[in-house]
Amino acid sequence: MMGVLNHLSTLLLLFLLPPALSRVVNRFDPECKEFFLEGTTPNLPVQNQNRYKPICQKYKNIYRFATLYDTTNKIPVFSAYTFSAPGGKRQSWSWMIEPQLEGIDVEEMKTQREVLNNNKRGDHQANMILERGHLFPCSHTPDNDTKRSTFTLTNAVPQERGFNRGRWCKVECKVRETLVENCRDNKTKVYVVTGAVPSNNNTLNNRVNIPDHLWTAYCCYNNNMKNWTVGAYWGENKNDNGKILNLETLGELEVKLKQSYNGGDVKVFHDNCPRNVKVQQVNTRKKRTREGMAIASGKDCDAEGECDEK
Repeated sequence: MMGVLNHLSTLLLLFLLPPALSRVVNRFDPECKEFFLEGTTPNLPVQNQNRYKPICQKYKNIYRFATLYDTTNKIPVFSAYTFSAPGGKRQSWSWMIEPQLEGIDVEEMKTQREVLNNNKRGDHQANMILERGHLFPCSHTPDNDTKRSTFTLTNAVPQERGFNRGRWCKVECKVRETLVENCRDNKTKVYVVTGAVPSNNNTLNNRVNIPDHLWTAYCCYNNNMKNWTVGAYWGENKNDNGKILNLETLGELEVKLKQSYNGGDVKVFHDNCPRNVKVQQVNTRKKRTREGMAIASGKDCDAEGECDEK
């Protein structure tokens, strides 16, 4: 019993580790519009607007991505970012928190140690026992500073370990492979939104919501090929013995989100992004279907350990 308690205590301390610098606003600032297709933020039928905080995630004086954060459930609703060719080196980082959620007038992310020096406990953000899972994954970032910026608790949700390191890790890898293969045109902006659907009553220490599902969607228009690359994934936050998650259309994802949020209008991307297009993935590169649909994959998507946490 003591061994289990010691293990849980260690995990809790890990989730208490440092965060990053961002700006919390009542609505997304213009600086954050670049992370959304046509500057249009996702539309989800959430309740009680005051509990949701839009955050322009800022690190080293650069806006890196955007997050809508639920201060009641203490998890992000979604993180939105633009994808570019992955880069940077493998490193270990501590987790950061968002100072303004704790009433500290600082625009950028800070490590939890720095915030604690200001006599704040981090009451509005999740100090989690379960394994932390990124919404904006560090494996989708172009450089080390952007990788570092993803290690903020406002970009993390409690994930079942097998799901985080198994099926969802494979999804992140497949999305990366697809976007590198199909959206490499220098003029192409690639938009990705990843979110979490909260559970009704599953919480950690009666404070942090453990989401039922995770979802992600991507959309880009290749100016050279004159076509759209669009796709989505939806996964239940549980260990399902490595079961592969199926690629879905954006329209199929929005139907599931509408059901999860009990009706209401749901739009992940601007109307310009097609709802019934998707890129298929197999284990062979540069093939095409009879309809001319691009296919990408090329290698097994196992955990690559690009970003370690202290």
